[in-house]
Amino acid sequence: MIWRLLRRTMSRHGRMDMLQLFGDLAALYAPARIRERRESGTGTARLNVAQRHYGLDWLRIAAFALLVPYHAALVFAPAHWLVNAREGVDALVVPMALMTPWRLALLFAVSGFASRKLLGKSDDIRAFLASRSARLLVPLGFAMVALLPLEVWIRAVQGGYQQGLAAFWLRDYWRWGTYWGVEMPSWEHLWFVAYLWFYTMVLGALLALGLLPRLQRWFDDLTAGIGLLWLPIAGLVLAKLAVTFVLPEHGGVLTDWNAHATNFPLFVLGFLIAGGRHAWGDIARLWRQAALAACVCAAIVVHTDLTWSASEMPSHFWTALDRAARMAMAWSMIVLLFHAANTRFNRDHPWRATLAEAVFPAYIVHQVAIVAIAWWMRPAGGTAWLGEYALILGGTLATCAAFYLVGSRIAPLRPLIGLAARKATAKPVASPAVSA
Repeated sequence: MIWRLLRRTMSRHGRMDMLQLFGDLAALYAPARIRERRESGTGTARLNVAQRHYGLDWLRIAAFALLVPYHAALVFAPAHWLVNAREGVDALVVPMALMTPWRLALLFAVSGFASRKLLGKSDDIRAFLASRSARLLVPLGFAMVALLPLEVWIRAVQGGYQQGLAAFWLRDYWRWGTYWGVEMPSWEHLWFVAYLWFYTMVLGALLALGLLPRLQRWFDDLTAGIGLLWLPIAGLVLAKLAVTFVLPEHGGVLTDWNAHATNFPLFVLGFLIAGGRHAWGDIARLWRQAALAACVCAAIVVHTDLTWSASEMPSHFWTALDRAARMAMAWSMIVLLFHAANTRFNRDHPWRATLAEAVFPAYIVHQVAIVAIAWWMRPAGGTAWLGEYALILGGTLATCAAFYLVGSRIAPLRPLIGLAARKATAKPVASPAVSA
């Protein structure tokens, strides 16, 4: 059997197609029930690639919405952030440690899944890339000009800048370099948008080369059975450990290879799950293993954060173990949350479309609002932190709602806040008269 596979994978030029060979071997040794389901098309129903998955819509909404309370809590966390309360709250260490490893990983995986759906609705790859560029780069540019200067000014003031916001906005914000402890100009939290656009362009290049069918076939074969959980964990852990002690964590599309080593694979994995033949069935069988793995990894991460403060560095061994646990926890939580989205929340609701549209504008403005409100309040933290947290969170949610409600109703503003242009309503055409 193996000899036949070797002969079949030899090209007419005598070279071996290794990807095809690995895929065939994986298919050969996959459990029989998986091979039968793949060949017959039975098992868990497979969505059309362009068909909307309501559960992943809700997961995307939740993933973005989670950023608001998370970033508001950073004001009171013991670790240094953009704006800090006068006294940190030690009680936040554990909940923050339980959320940090997977929240951004989930966003990249969900974004990859959504990108596959959008590609299925596009006329071709060029149209897909043009649409994604417009939806990502236009709001990024608008925010860097109109919104982020306020946040960067507050950071500069904390670093010793003595001029007002107007002078900073018109002159000093446009310097290129690091001043008053801040890199300028800056995209702040919108680095995610820049990275997402970069990953989309790289993915587009792979698609333009005609590699999608091969990548999808390879993914489907290698992740059969337990592979969908454990192979990505192994790959992500190895990728993270390979760069942890070699490459610095430095933001920038062309410099942050430490982050790209894991974020881009997460984006691609979400993309391939959306077109997978058996992904949902495997996720349904693996979610218990994923939950157990997430709990084990969470214990390591929490122990690390409780033992060493943000300014302290554990040993090389424990640093490697912590980084490995964070990546394993990230993918385990993604599998677990994808399962919940598919089985519990894959249904429509009158609010879904509005919330799905609103989360991106809310993401754009939320951190600016948190930093501005916290800087104006100068929270004390300590025992009074819950009331102050509620004020910051409430003010931020109100700002996000106003930003979306106003921007979505003014047609020229919609592209600037990341929304598609409204479709023109066709005027009714009178039916021609019918002669007797």
